[in-house]
Amino acid sequence: MQLLKFTNWVAVLFLGIAFLYFYGNPSAPSPPQSMAEESSKSIYDFTVKDIRGNDVSLSEYNGKALLIVNVASKCGLTQTNYKELNVLYEKYKSQGFEILAFPCNQFAGQEPGSNEEIQEVVCTRFKAEFPVFDKIEVNGKNAAPLYKFLKSQKGGIFGDGIKWNFTKFLVNKEGKVVERYAPTTSPLKIEKDIQNLLESS
Repeated sequence: MQLLKFTNWVAVLFLGIAFLYFYGNPSAPSPPQSMAEESSKSIYDFTVKDIRGNDVSLSEYNGKALLIVNVASKCGLTQTNYKELNVLYEKYKSQGFEILAFPCNQFAGQEPGSNEEIQEVVCTRFKAEFPVFDKIEVNGKNAAPLYKFLKSQKGGIFGDGIKWNFTKFLVNKEGKVVERYAPTTSPLKIEKDIQNLLESS
């Protein structure tokens, strides 16, 4: 009985020391990242699937300014976001700007359709001309490697997880994430940042 109490006391002491070391010591090593996050230097290291299921290497976008957005067709933010994204794309695509849209159904089930249905809605209802990719998950153990990388580069105010549809990541011409915007940030409010990236060498 005494031995059991001593063993429990040692275990509690060990856990307390470990907690103080990792959370009270700013120089303590961070927990290891996933292999995708650790080895990737830019988004150009990733290959994704387009909405038809074909592989697309993001290195194809080398030298362009990118806005990467998780989209949904039935969200309260859908109409205004697609409208303003279209404005930005039309205005800046000839200057080396691309929007990469990734459908996601993780937020209140607001992107329930198949890829074919999503493409139909995006093209006919919202008149989007920018590329829309395969439906993915952006949070959790099945999150797409690209999104694990994006979140590791720019966390949110209340943690790294994507909070809702239409979270936006701005990526520079070298494939580095330079800014993250909340779902409620309208695309047109990002215009100045996009201009700055396009004007940079």
